[in-house]
Amino acid sequence: MTMPREIALLDALIPTLLLVFIGCLFLQMAIDWIFTRLGLFRYVWHPSLFRIALFFCIFGGAGLLLHAA
Repeated sequence: MTMPREIALLDALIPTLLLVFIGCLFLQMAIDWIFTRLGLFRYVWHPSLFRIALFFCIFGGAGLLLHAA
């Protein structure tokens, strides 16, 4: 089974990965908020690099899960 290329949303075709990207962005923002509240960024060498790497890991994992389904 392959991943659908587009999803019809209000008579507009939206790429599936755009919706996955937006969902991963919100998930990363929630994780970032939790890490900030717990003070975990003081243990990270470069917080900005950590944030973008975490987003790429989440997005890559979600894309692989979507492709496997």
